[in-house]
Amino acid sequence: MLPNYAMKELAYLNKFFYKYRWRFLPGVFFVIISNLFGVLPAQVIRIAFDLVSENIALYRLYSGFERQSLVADLFGQSLLLFGLSVLALALLRGLFLFFMRQTIILMSRHIEYDLKNEIYTHYQDLSMAFYRRNNTGDLMNRVTEDVSRVRMYLGPAIMYTINTVVLFILIILAMFNVNARLTLYSLLPLPLLAITIYYVHTIINQRSEKIQEQLSSMSSFVQETFSGIRVIKAYVREEDIRDKFSRESESYKSHSMSLVQIQALFYPLMLLLVGLSTIITVYIGGAEVMKGTITSGNIAEFIVYVNQLTFPVTSLGWVTSLVQRAAASQKRINEFLKTDTEIHSGPEDDLVLKGSIKFNNVSFRYPDTGIQAIKNVSFEARPGEFLAIIGRTGSGKSTIANLLMRMYDCDSGSILIDGREIQKLELQNYRQQTGFVPQEVFLFSDTIFNNIAFGLNSAETEKVEQAAKDAAVYQNIIEFERGFDTMIGERGITLSGGQKQRLSIARAIIKEPQILIFDDCLSAVDTRTEEQILNSLGRIMKNKTSILIAHRVSTIKNADRILVMQEGEIIEQGTHDDLMAIKGSYFELFEKQLLEEETTE
Repeated sequence: MLPNYAMKELAYLNKFFYKYRWRFLPGVFFVIISNLFGVLPAQVIRIAFDLVSENIALYRLYSGFERQSLVADLFGQSLLLFGLSVLALALLRGLFLFFMRQTIILMSRHIEYDLKNEIYTHYQDLSMAFYRRNNTGDLMNRVTEDVSRVRMYLGPAIMYTINTVVLFILIILAMFNVNARLTLYSLLPLPLLAITIYYVHTIINQRSEKIQEQLSSMSSFVQETFSGIRVIKAYVREEDIRDKFSRESESYKSHSMSLVQIQALFYPLMLLLVGLSTIITVYIGGAEVMKGTITSGNIAEFIVYVNQLTFPVTSLGWVTSLVQRAAASQKRINEFLKTDTEIHSGPEDDLVLKGSIKFNNVSFRYPDTGIQAIKNVSFEARPGEFLAIIGRTGSGKSTIANLLMRMYDCDSGSILIDGREIQKLELQNYRQQTGFVPQEVFLFSDTIFNNIAFGLNSAETEKVEQAAKDAAVYQNIIEFERGFDTMIGERGITLSGGQKQRLSIARAIIKEPQILIFDDCLSAVDTRTEEQILNSLGRIMKNKTSILIAHRVSTIKNADRILVMQEGEIIEQGTHDDLMAIKGSYFELFEKQLLEEETTE
């Protein structure tokens, strides 16, 4: 009933069935037992129906005799006994149905938990290139909406499928045991129903995939809108964004309506075919009763059987839809799970960094854009040295920082840390000993204290406060009503640009890293605060290696060595005095910035 590719995608989940087999197997057992108790009432009803027919005749036979009341009493007691039997069987079935749900549905929740954690862990292993290629809304949709649809397959779909198969087998065996001819006629519409399900659900699967794709697109649009809400308001583009969202919603609605239209036609058709089985049962059954091959109780029994098949048959379409949609979602999940990271950690080691950094003819091109960021870059930073990098926008400064943090691996050349290739270092150990302050500051929706202490498993209050002082942000923090317990809004929107940058610096230096990389993180602070931070860093980074990327010459003039970059290449290097004496690009940049400062005063 289901295409092979659908089951191939869902085959990934088999490992979870094996893991939770001691929940799954008892669940199957409870399904079988519950259906046994579901089939038996029909046989009790047949006996009761035949008893009614026989006792009515017997009751009339004793008309006018005292024994007629005795027959009536026995008749009433028998019906009460049969009624209680049906009730007891229903209660037992309900009990095992409860056990069935407690095993299979709970299993699906456990698998959902494991699958979400597996996807999230895999997300964290993927490189920066992956996140540049994929938007946040789509990533979120796959770990939430797609996993929820897969859970519906793992729980309700599997539970009702097993229930349907077992119930079909038990009922058909019971029906053939009574009368083969009547069974064949009453089940005649079912092959037509099976063919209808197969073709209709192929269409349902195609439309489900389109719905998922559109939902991801809409989620991405909404996420981007919320992230850029300040820009939208500043440029008065609310109406334009509403129109775009309306178009996205309209597309989602049209795809959803096309699916609903198919389902609306499908389910009444199924009910019609099941109702046709009941009509055939009454007609053919009546003929068999007249022949004397079955009793009238058997017709009642068959009608109960046919009605018991109604829910499984009608749910078959719903279950097939669940499986198809789960297959579409699992396909999207598998695409990401099969995506391998370009960044692989080296073997575990206990290397303690000294801080030596060496670039040997390093070149790198961003894989997603094809832009050549740096070309044949070579330089060396000795342990404890203060190295500065300056250059115009797009000169490759931030790329060096990204390569040092192994957000990417270089295309050619080599990067050596303490004489070892960076690719051979154990990644987690290396990053734990490296502090990084990115150009684009990101703060979590948490307290100021927790944002500063983010890089540590636990941090003392004194240590956090000292880091804030070193980053020249302590005074700003204590002026807040709740001090270090102040909650920062999403992306730090309750803070100024300079405050966010200084918190990011505090977060890096509290780790006491052996290598500290600043990627133009002082651009939003004034020169006085910048000088205060640099003085603190001079004390903190003594005997430790620091790399400072900047646009302002005033930020880096005290560096041990300065690299001047242009179009991905190092065009000058040396101390501030050396570069000023050359009167090249660095000298021109210094003179230009000095003139700008004098003009603005």
